[in-house]
Amino acid sequence: MCGIHLIWGKSANKEAVRSLMSQSHYRGPDQEAAMSPWPGLWVGVNRLKILHPGPDADQPFWSVDGKSMLIWNGEIYNYKSLRNLLKKMGVDFITDCDTEVLMHWIRLFGAKGLEKLEGMFALIYVDLKDNSILVARDPSGEKPLYYSQNQDRLIISSEAKAIANLTNAKFDKSQIENYSFLRAPLLGKTFFKSIKEWKPSRYSLILQHSTFRWDNIQPQKTKIRKFDKEEFKGLLKEAVSTQFHADVPVGMMLSGGMDSSLLYKTWYENTGTSLPAYTIEVEKKYQKKYADAAAAKDFVRKVPADHRLIQVDQNIFWANWENYLNSIDFPVGDSAGFLTWLIGNEAKKEVKVLISGAGADELWGGYNRHAAFSSYLEYQKLVLAIKPFCQKLPFGTSFKKFFDSIENNAEKTFLNFTALAPVSEDLASDYERIFHPKLPHYKKALDFDRQVYLVQDVLKIHDQALMAHSIEGRSPYLATNMLAFWKEIQDENLLKGKFWIKEILAESGLHEITKRKKFGFGLPLLEWFSEKGEFSKRVYGRLQEFEKSMGNSLPEEIREILKNPESSHQTHYLMLYNFFLLAEWIDLKKL
Repeated sequence: MCGIHLIWGKSANKEAVRSLMSQSHYRGPDQEAAMSPWPGLWVGVNRLKILHPGPDADQPFWSVDGKSMLIWNGEIYNYKSLRNLLKKMGVDFITDCDTEVLMHWIRLFGAKGLEKLEGMFALIYVDLKDNSILVARDPSGEKPLYYSQNQDRLIISSEAKAIANLTNAKFDKSQIENYSFLRAPLLGKTFFKSIKEWKPSRYSLILQHSTFRWDNIQPQKTKIRKFDKEEFKGLLKEAVSTQFHADVPVGMMLSGGMDSSLLYKTWYENTGTSLPAYTIEVEKKYQKKYADAAAAKDFVRKVPADHRLIQVDQNIFWANWENYLNSIDFPVGDSAGFLTWLIGNEAKKEVKVLISGAGADELWGGYNRHAAFSSYLEYQKLVLAIKPFCQKLPFGTSFKKFFDSIENNAEKTFLNFTALAPVSEDLASDYERIFHPKLPHYKKALDFDRQVYLVQDVLKIHDQALMAHSIEGRSPYLATNMLAFWKEIQDENLLKGKFWIKEILAESGLHEITKRKKFGFGLPLLEWFSEKGEFSKRVYGRLQEFEKSMGNSLPEEIREILKNPESSHQTHYLMLYNFFLLAEWIDLKKL
């Protein structure tokens, strides 16, 4: 895990690339370097040593002939098999690290070689023979990468705020509407003008004085032809074996839910080795509803772990709030970000890698919206017919959201389910192209979550909150072979309600975990707002200030909510927190 940076063209110099590096020092506090491969090009790197921590794996990593070099961020999990192939081709190695394997692999196979990589990565490969650079990001978007380009120069960095600081980029108000409903800027955008996010699975071979040409890394296909529980179990076991491996201490983010429990159970079953496991515990008065700690305690009584409970209450929240704001690249509207940051703050005392269950819900139909969408598809004509009548009834929040969201268009309906409130036609049009036209509706919805919600929310939180403490996050459910297996499944029933995950846990005697009602990972915001104490007063005051200063950039319905937040906390507490986060971040960064 590292921070990588490049400046090519006008204003490329050591001071500028050092500025980028200083903004992401925590991404790689173990080693750093800056250099100029040729006049007008500067690269920099901050290295976090996870595999092969010795100095001979430091970056930039040069080829023996001095004609190519690599800086990168991530892990290549199949590097040993690639290394064996390269050795058969006559390549000599001086280290046992994946960095050297990756450098030689790209040197020999170029962009085509990206298709064989199994792992998470953002990379910059510099070829001095033709003064070209190859830039690429992994297919799931696990590792971040941002860029800013004009006719005079190209800047690339692991941190958007690093580029913003260097270029004095202004806040992009046009992204507020997307954030209002979907918790993040539009896919490929950031909150900074002229700074874009390098999209997952994209690569570009850039020659001097040439424009970008985007290409996509072609997905791997699985050789498996039996799509059953045993194949799923085998792939998961393989993913756990590779992703739990490191030359530094590894720990587990344990929610007490199905996904993290299955990963840890698989690890312990195969190794008999307990690991540090971290769980958030809320105040006692809220523990019946927010029951992660109780479930995790029950789990570790059956599957031994070095269990750590991390407390959170309003005092702890305020004591850490400013540090959290300072650490994030830009806001993601999800209070799971703060809790993940809190876990990282404790876990850094004993580990440098944390495993999570990220990706399981998106791929295997674990969210409530997936069940709702499945019901919509089955009874579409009926629910559309009774919608006008049902909207008048005094249903609870979830039923109201369901009937307010459904439309005759399946893709727009699922987008509404995903959003905090039904979106406008204009905003929906920005997402039409993301829905895969050749997939059936239900799998199309899962694939949309994989491309959007997973990338923009779950993985961005995972990266920002853990890297703030120099911890690498890993997600075995997103292993390359697992993803290839998922893509080829035709029977949509196997993708509903985490079918195989439940069965495997039940077979292991962990039935009670499979019966837990799906409950999102987040702060007890509704309860904190309902107390009408310091938390609500501070949040409401900031929101009203934000409405006055940024109101013209808000959709009218959102503006009305922020004008009178105290009257909306029962139904819009998530949105209130999200805008408080954004307002506080803007104020702190003086944007």
